[in-house]
Amino acid sequence: MSIKLNEVASSTIKAVGYDYEHKDLHVHFVNGGEYLYENVPAEVYAKLLEADSKGRFLHAEVIGKYNYAKLK
Repeated sequence: MSIKLNEVASSTIKAVGYDYEHKDLHVHFVNGGEYLYENVPAEVYAKLLEADSKGRFLHAEVIGKYNYAKLK
């Protein structure tokens, strides 16, 4: 499975991608870390893309609320 990643304007997040079939959010951080957050609603992904601060949104609405796996 290959998810298309979209680069975003953020000081902490390099790119994000979303698997609509499995509801997986892929996040690649500027520091090289890569994470997959599971069962994230598509609405949350859309709001992340629209957020003025992607990092702040991710910490407030995703991290700690969804199961995740560190990919790298």
